[in-house]
Amino acid sequence: MNMPILSQMDDSINQLSLAEQLWLMERLVQRIKENTINQKSRFESDLIAMANDPQIQHELRVIEEEFAFAEADGLDVR
Repeated sequence: MNMPILSQMDDSINQLSLAEQLWLMERLVQRIKENTINQKSRFESDLIAMANDPQIQHELRVIEEEFAFAEADGLDVR
């Protein structure tokens, strides 16, 4: 964290009226929500890309084959 800048921001916020501070908080909340949604969308896009990647599909099949013996262990939850 850049403490000097945060300290300056805190000092500036203290000089704002209550209405201005409330506006600023609402703007920050909106920005955080937008960033969170964007990150989630990118994460989901990455998962979709991985699921469609032939190399990853191949690796998953290899792993499935390696652990196929475990399917007969009686721990199936279906």
